[in-house]
Amino acid sequence: MAVLTVLSPPTNPLLLTSSPSSHSVSYYFNNNCGANCCNLHTSISKWTPFFTDSNQKPERAKSKLQSMQSQMVPGFSNSSGNGCSWIKDNSSIHYSTGDHGKSEGPLHSVFPTRPVSVSSVENLYEFICAGPLLDKVGLNSDKVAESIDKWLLCSSHLCRLFQLNEMDLSEAQKIRIFHYYIPVFLWCEQEIADHSSKFKDEEDIPPLVIGFSAPQGCGKTTLVFALDFLFRFSGRNTATISIDDFYLTAEDQAKLRQENPGNALLELRGNAGSHDLPLSVETLTALSKLTKEGTKLKLPRYNKSAFGGRGDRADPSTWPEVEGPLTAILFEGWMLGFKPVPIEVVKAVDPQLEIVNKNLETYFDAWDKFIKSWIVIKIKDPSYVYQWRLQAEIAMRADGKPGMSDEEVMDFVSRYLPAYEAYLPTLYAEGPSGSDPNHLLVVPIDEGRNPILGN
Repeated sequence: MAVLTVLSPPTNPLLLTSSPSSHSVSYYFNNNCGANCCNLHTSISKWTPFFTDSNQKPERAKSKLQSMQSQMVPGFSNSSGNGCSWIKDNSSIHYSTGDHGKSEGPLHSVFPTRPVSVSSVENLYEFICAGPLLDKVGLNSDKVAESIDKWLLCSSHLCRLFQLNEMDLSEAQKIRIFHYYIPVFLWCEQEIADHSSKFKDEEDIPPLVIGFSAPQGCGKTTLVFALDFLFRFSGRNTATISIDDFYLTAEDQAKLRQENPGNALLELRGNAGSHDLPLSVETLTALSKLTKEGTKLKLPRYNKSAFGGRGDRADPSTWPEVEGPLTAILFEGWMLGFKPVPIEVVKAVDPQLEIVNKNLETYFDAWDKFIKSWIVIKIKDPSYVYQWRLQAEIAMRADGKPGMSDEEVMDFVSRYLPAYEAYLPTLYAEGPSGSDPNHLLVVPIDEGRNPILGN
């Protein structure tokens, strides 16, 4: 079996950051499909409803959950687990709809630990149906009941991916899996189905490009990682790519810095103008043509640690290779979908942003026009980015790894905040540049990176 070079799973899920490093997960595909994996490769795309009477769906969903749980192998539990039963606790879930949202656990952790709110297996169905994204992704309680086995299989695989004990999940872990990752995955599946339906049987179907626009540190890389993993187990071949992969080389970045002396927003990589747009077009165009068996392409990657942290494009010999046919391309970035705003707006935010705003005019043709389905992860306050980055660095230092000081974090984030302040309002009000509202999913999240109720 070919090695699939994607994003590596975390070794410590309780300190999982939003940006796992590049690594091979071939081990998971070769070794994690044991007896209780239910052969997801062949079954996940073939699930059919098992209810015929709509009035019986909720009760039968609970019965199905009980039946499936009793058949699960308990060996995956750790010493803190409680065998084959869900954790019992009296805590409750809080979703915020306004300014006083409740965070779930420490901000630096993608999977914080808090007592679980699901008191029994019978309540899992209601727990899923209470998710804030259910209506947004076109689901309801009946549809959940029809596909409850699929939800559990996806959950089982995500637990194995992130090395979580599926019999002893915290509240935040359940929220992340059942209220976030699985609903988004099911939405993406429907988007792929809609995309494929536009082509005739004899036609090659180009991969659907799904764009993920989300601020730094909010967990978009981990979300894409989880989706890519589920797609592969459902028999779909996907490619993941980030706008970071298209940063200028160190040499060209130095030229950009020299051409804009004194502009802190272009001193280092990040803002519009610091990307190799021709490479973007070349790569996305080539990926879209991977529709046949045997077609291959190496994906560019960027080494952020080169030149003392200033970064440089990774050596092409290290670039991962993807092979067709591709079903989808998962394209993520912090400024994906940003569009230029009136000059008076950028000047009011930061005069240095004027050249960035001008540079942004060329980004639609390089990035956004390739994207047909969009996921926008929406935050209430750009200052969350600073909090997330600071806590991630604190966690790294506590773990004995080199991390930025508090002052360095402030300097780093300050180079991005003007763009957030200038472009996020338009992104949230109008959607990404060139997006179709019928193929746009907006996911509001709180400070704890959990989805919340909201527009």
